[in-house]
Amino acid sequence: MEPHKKLINSVDDCVDEALCGIVRAGGGLSLLRGHRVVLRTDLENLRGKVALLSGGGSGHEPAHGGYVGAGMLSAAVAGGVFASPPPASILAAIISLHNAGASGVLLIVKNYTGDRLNFGLAAEQARNHGVAVDMVIVAEDCAFDRPSKAGRRGLCGTVFIHKLAGALAERGSSLDQIVAQVKEVLKGTGTLGVSLSPCSVPGCLPSFDLPLGYMELGLGIHGEPGIKRSKVASADEVVKTMIDHMTNPDSQSHLQLKSGDSVVLCVNNLGALSCLEMAVVTRAAIICLENRGVVVARVMSGSFMTSLEMAGVSLTLMLANEEILRLFDAKTSAPAWPNLSSVCVSGRSYTTGPPAMGTRPQDDTHAEGPLSPVMRKALERVCSTLLEKQEELNSLDRAAGDGDCGNTHAQAARAIQEWLQDHVVPGCPGKLLSVLAGLVQEKMGGSSGALYSLFLTAAAARVNEGRGGAAAWATAMHAGTQAMRRYGGADPGDRTMLDALCPAVDELMKLTTAPPGGEMAILQAAVQKAALGAEATCNLTARAGRASYIAAERVTLPDPGAVAVANILRAVLESLEGQK
Repeated sequence: MEPHKKLINSVDDCVDEALCGIVRAGGGLSLLRGHRVVLRTDLENLRGKVALLSGGGSGHEPAHGGYVGAGMLSAAVAGGVFASPPPASILAAIISLHNAGASGVLLIVKNYTGDRLNFGLAAEQARNHGVAVDMVIVAEDCAFDRPSKAGRRGLCGTVFIHKLAGALAERGSSLDQIVAQVKEVLKGTGTLGVSLSPCSVPGCLPSFDLPLGYMELGLGIHGEPGIKRSKVASADEVVKTMIDHMTNPDSQSHLQLKSGDSVVLCVNNLGALSCLEMAVVTRAAIICLENRGVVVARVMSGSFMTSLEMAGVSLTLMLANEEILRLFDAKTSAPAWPNLSSVCVSGRSYTTGPPAMGTRPQDDTHAEGPLSPVMRKALERVCSTLLEKQEELNSLDRAAGDGDCGNTHAQAARAIQEWLQDHVVPGCPGKLLSVLAGLVQEKMGGSSGALYSLFLTAAAARVNEGRGGAAAWATAMHAGTQAMRRYGGADPGDRTMLDALCPAVDELMKLTTAPPGGEMAILQAAVQKAALGAEATCNLTARAGRASYIAAERVTLPDPGAVAVANILRAVLESLEGQK
């Protein structure tokens, strides 16, 4: 079994190159030469204030370098992938912050043995250099009912601590004040993760095996498995299971959450969930909490503390009061902090009424006119023709598309037939074309539906203009064809319905100058041109539509859209000839 492929240059250089990428992309960040340390570029603004330093293994991006900036971290130190940073780099970062004039340095450390030891050693060494240093351990994992001696792990709640401590430091709070306040906040903070996949450190095999269709609950952020494996359920069920587990009073690591409490919610992508899935989970979490009577004050949803490419999510809840929300809402220049609203999520009306659109043309009542019977017969003939040709069009479409061209045309035909049963055909041609446009848009579907609807809508606007009669129909069809070309992006010769329609319309434009009595000859010629145009598509290479993705040598039959158009025009002609 080979390690998973990753888009990197080399296993050895990926951490340093990733840090370089983060720093080069953020104008307010710089790298400490000789160390994997990201610093604020405006260190002079730390003078007299508490500086904040955090960090840990790489692979959790954007943590921790993405949270460096005014109002959050002053610096972040990175280790190798999932490896604690070395004490020498942590010390170099502390001394850099001290030399910038910081009144003290607070280390924000996730509760992992390696991090505790290395940050602890650097803290002791810094004290020997005369630096005022303190350390806050973040241990807010809610996975274990009975945590071991190592205690609860530090997870995405760490990002909340970066934000609150950063706002307090920016405000000028002392080191002791910040430590006391964030320790209090941590008592009301909990995180739980779930994943549908493991992850793999660059150059290594996946960290654990997870069969397809299963999920792992309560896992950490270093590729370690969780506490419980079960079949993947719906997003709503998974979120409910997570929040139930996080707040279960029988667990020693539970978060005390009761109706009426106010919380900040973080929905954190562990690396590989799609944005769509994240949005579904976010909705589920908000609703689940509100159903318990909890007020969701703020929500952040996105990738905040990842675990490489793990397809999972963690939920972090932090009990909030007005003071915590003020700190949470305070501005920061850290590039990975999201642009959040300071409006309470719960209780906000989040839908807007639709505009008044009036009735659909197909629902309006219309008055008949002299042309009504002629147009009805023509329509009936078109519909019966399309239903007869359904299988033929499908067969042609199977050669170069998804084989449903006949079905979509038949759907439109049936919709028109149903409408004809219950409605009079309006005497005004423009109104009829608008009705047909509405029916086709709603019932035909696909790009064919959009194209026909475009054609009919544009034609409807023109058919009543000018002196009426055959010339008006010709101009209307020309306008419809132009709309198809403008929005569909195809031209004659691209092997589409336009190869039948355009030659026919060019012929029909002769109606604008035809002497009385010459109309039928022009219409017959137009139908002939449409048939020839459709047949000629056998020799064309598709340059638009779905057929353009098929190898040219595989397409030797005429284009089904062009054949459909030729059949529609022939049906109209036959109907008119039968009514002479």
